[in-house]
Amino acid sequence: MSTTDILDSILNPFTECLTEQAARKIVDFRVDAETQQRIDELAAKAASGQLSVEERFEYQQYIDTFDLVAIVKSKARAVLARQGS
Repeated sequence: MSTTDILDSILNPFTECLTEQAARKIVDFRVDAETQQRIDELAAKAASGQLSVEERFEYQQYIDTFDLVAIVKSKARAVLARQGS
């Protein structure tokens, strides 16, 4: 079973439970300024090849988390589209 299949099997039933209001909140979600600043710092260091091992791990955790958030947002958008919102 692929990662996509696994995510779909878990997230599809979850997103089917979303109300329009909850789906909109998910779609509109943004990280706080402090977190975004840290991500920007890590991204700049990554681009210049200056990440420590610990920072590389931290940055990868952010990337992985945002990948999941992007998938959930996409599914929330689909809920809104089905509801005609």
